[in-house]
Amino acid sequence: MKRKMLFILFLSLISCSKEIVNPKNYAYVQPQVMGDYLPVRDIRSYGLDTTFVFQLSKDLVDETLANVHSVLIYKDDALFYEKYICGEDERHGKNLGIRQHGIGDLHDARSISKSVVSACIGIAIKKGLIKDENELIRHYFPEICNKDNNKSTLTIRHLLTMASGLSWKEIGNYGNLLNDETKMDLSFNPIQFVLDKEMVKDPGSYWNYSGGNTQVLAEIIQKVSGKSIRDFAADNLFQPLGIQEYEWIDLTVKKIPAAASGLRITSRDLLKLGILYESGGKFNNIQILDSTWVRRSMSDQIRRADLSSLNLENGGYGYQFWTYDFKIKNKNLKFVEAKGNGGQSVFICQQLHLVVVITAGN
Repeated sequence: MKRKMLFILFLSLISCSKEIVNPKNYAYVQPQVMGDYLPVRDIRSYGLDTTFVFQLSKDLVDETLANVHSVLIYKDDALFYEKYICGEDERHGKNLGIRQHGIGDLHDARSISKSVVSACIGIAIKKGLIKDENELIRHYFPEICNKDNNKSTLTIRHLLTMASGLSWKEIGNYGNLLNDETKMDLSFNPIQFVLDKEMVKDPGSYWNYSGGNTQVLAEIIQKVSGKSIRDFAADNLFQPLGIQEYEWIDLTVKKIPAAASGLRITSRDLLKLGILYESGGKFNNIQILDSTWVRRSMSDQIRRADLSSLNLENGGYGYQFWTYDFKIKNKNLKFVEAKGNGGQSVFICQQLHLVVVITAGN
């Protein structure tokens, strides 16, 4: 009997060691000053009702909002809310168990990686490495595109707006071997896998979400700069944003960065990406992106296909950014989102001078 009780106690101790319980602390705390170019403010300095952040913290801690890992709110040039929660997590599909998240922890950005690739295309155009987004991609991949006249009009812009017209099955099929992104990940030649796809729509005529489009954009960066998307982003985007800690995971077979989903980064550094776009391409008084590129990236370039069956809001799509029109308190507001699977979001509203970052493990 004693041995049985000891065995049960041993199992319970192991179980407890793996569990992290969020302390029931709902009180508002001003974000820390970290020397990372992010000004902070106390919410009370805005004259806002603090009951809403108390309720938000309560919903996060009590997991009324399920398995959210961080929420950051930045308004009028300052970070005023920052909360980190423990929860189940993974690293690019590999289970990490329950993790306590914090300011310095890297987190899967998932498809927010696509928005980073888009920013790099904008920088390459600004540097003169690419003429503009209307360039034909057959100039970069003649050995593939010249075999099919239907692909002769395909441009960088078509890839940016998820309107390449290439056959692709991805959204709604995650975790499924029929998912074309999974097939690309396992391909020995991912670029050929994407560009060999059948042209089922005229380029620019129809929105179809495709990580393959983003992987081709990253390959164009490689061709014009001689650097992988990871190294190009490090030198031209992350460095001026003060981003030092990050990881960009490779595709499974072909060891090149998984452009569509491989970036791991801190929540504060995701916030910097949002601030860059909210401020018209400027961060810490450095003009990193042209304001015209930012405006085009955040504009409705094409209407998205109806994804209401997947509980996704209808709206438009820019250059690897999702766009929404909301009416709140009789005010029409335009929101832009860098979106990643599992609940990763960078929401931007220029009208409200607002950026909201959310990471999660869903």
